[in-house]
Amino acid sequence: MSDSVPETETPQGTAEAQADHDPAAPAPLNVPRTPTGNAEVDAQLERLADADHLATDGHVEVYEDVHRGLRDALTALDARPGPPAPPSPYASRS
Repeated sequence: MSDSVPETETPQGTAEAQADHDPAAPAPLNVPRTPTGNAEVDAQLERLADADHLATDGHVEVYEDVHRGLRDALTALDARPGPPAPPSPYASRS
């Protein structure tokens, strides 16, 4: 028999674990990120995981960076020239 007092269990774990747990500490959200097939967009989505290791006040910087990257990727899609348009049957004939 031990003279030490056993650690008491509480509904959320041991008293020692509760004392060490800081609810404001960074914690992963474990939100699934489904690949889109576009490498630029997928890289930005993976960048969101960086927020998992930051305190809440650091999330804004990551979110703004990802938003900027996604906006740039979408803008680049609009700027890319597509295939040449077929000649119009209504083009003026000289």
